[in-house]
Amino acid sequence: MAKRVLVVDDEKLIVKGIRFSLEQDGMEVDCAYDGEEAFNMAKKTAYDMILLDVMLPKMDGFEVCQRIREFSDMPIVMLTAKGEDMDKILGLEYGADDYITKPFNILEVKARIKAIMRRAPRVEEASAEVSRLESGDVILDMDSRRLTVKGKDINLTSKEFDLMYILVASPGKVHNREDLLKAVWGEDYPGDGRTVDVHIRRMREKIEENPKEPRYIHTKWGVGYFYQK
Repeated sequence: MAKRVLVVDDEKLIVKGIRFSLEQDGMEVDCAYDGEEAFNMAKKTAYDMILLDVMLPKMDGFEVCQRIREFSDMPIVMLTAKGEDMDKILGLEYGADDYITKPFNILEVKARIKAIMRRAPRVEEASAEVSRLESGDVILDMDSRRLTVKGKDINLTSKEFDLMYILVASPGKVHNREDLLKAVWGEDYPGDGRTVDVHIRRMREKIEENPKEPRYIHTKWGVGYFYQK
């Protein structure tokens, strides 16, 4: 089936250009021009990808992203005209999977979309071997891609779930940021280790009673992260 993408930007020429290029690759493309319209469309349709501009009328992209994350883990890539790292990291904090800074090359946009839509083979193949992974208080259901901690359901995004799987599958093993990045985002993902840091921080906020003193996801300073039962 064709992949379905929602493109959200108040600059109609940008939307038109992205739509044309994605449709040339066989994707189905819907368009929205303000945050409120984008949110309503995301509630009605399960998109394979949302390209979401930060500066939007009615509701900005960060709020749209945050509200979508309350009910869905569909991939979201933020489009921002600002180059500051803070804006990029803020987008990830709200649940975005990636960001692209304007002005951008449409070939880069398509490469990012394909990289994010494609679950990394290492995670895909490994998780296919088991339907349930249980370690201490933590249970991952691979079929429904649900996490429970002490019997409580935890809502994780797709990337967070994949990260959690890698960590829980090998308790005590320290994984460096670069390996986690390649395993979850793929070999051709152009981001860096800060993407992993942001996702780990967000995961801790969801599963730890005290994120500053984690019980499950620990940091090996200067190396990476590990899970402890």
